[in-house]
Amino acid sequence: MSFLKLTELTKFYGGTCAVSAMSLSVEKGEFVSLLGPSGCGKTTTLQMVAGFEAVSSGRIELAGRDITHVKANTRGLGIVFQTYALFPHMTVADNVSFGLEMRKMPKAERRERVAQALALVHLEAHANRYPRELSGGQRQRVALARALVIEPPVLLLDEPLSNLDAKLREEMQFELRQIQRKVGTTTVMVTHDQSEAMSISDRVVVMEGGCATQIDHPHRVYEHPRTRFISTFVGKANLLAGRVVANGTRSRVDLGPLAVDVDDVGFQAGAQVLLSVRPEKLQLVDAGRGRFDGTVRERFFLGSQWLYAMTTPVGELMVLSPNDGRPALDEGHAAGIAWPDHCTRLLPAEEGAAAERVAA
Repeated sequence: MSFLKLTELTKFYGGTCAVSAMSLSVEKGEFVSLLGPSGCGKTTTLQMVAGFEAVSSGRIELAGRDITHVKANTRGLGIVFQTYALFPHMTVADNVSFGLEMRKMPKAERRERVAQALALVHLEAHANRYPRELSGGQRQRVALARALVIEPPVLLLDEPLSNLDAKLREEMQFELRQIQRKVGTTTVMVTHDQSEAMSISDRVVVMEGGCATQIDHPHRVYEHPRTRFISTFVGKANLLAGRVVANGTRSRVDLGPLAVDVDDVGFQAGAQVLLSVRPEKLQLVDAGRGRFDGTVRERFFLGSQWLYAMTTPVGELMVLSPNDGRPALDEGHAAGIAWPDHCTRLLPAEEGAAAERVAA
């Protein structure tokens, strides 16, 4: 049985549907991220789980108990807000202890639990400091300790790392995951940062327009996106318009100037599709040795990689090549472009259109 279960969860603000028929089952101890652009409904979904927003229709269950209309302060969930929401007039220890005081826990037990929570986030030496005396990363840790000290059944994270600089944010991603694994708390996080969701989640829920468009393991979301939106929102993708002209053990796709074979057989012959291939799956080879030749229009140095904008017979393509010591290609340089058949994916040509799928 799922530990946290959302069934057809829907939220209207007047005539506007913010979340539409959202269904999700989260297992105990799982780390799930709600990923999507601003306005997609991810934060509203989290707020309904927390009890801060009323549910228009649908059901929320926690450990088999219906909590759809239970008040927020009686759900017992741990929450870390985007702004951390620490009390500025309280010390770190008092901030962490606050939830336990509200539960009228004896002072000795509170002191012990607070010490354990601060040790978990490596802030034992900062117990008597105030939030203004801490760095952004330290304030984030205090907020996390305050949420975990009450031993919640579910931890809700609302863009918890968005106020940190890039380097600290990356460090805190992995620290957050390590803490979650150590404690074992079921966690649901809201984020618009693809790399954040992909790197630390057991599963990712990609949301668009109030709907969950794909719920899957991070690797499958990236390697097997179901829609054009997912392929371009989760990483970069080259999209080439084509038509399936043959379908068997493999598909042949007509791209206009040429046809290519791909391993994706999910569309019937005659279907209009988009052929999707990630920039890092493209390989630059000697001219005349690839599927076709292209010319470097622009190049961008990314440190560990070179990003090339290539002009080709099938349109503009992005190619990511490792900075592995080989000379970079100059602008205007011609090169062949190759890729393995299994690295291509076929997507519906139009978002929302019913793709003509071959029955499995």
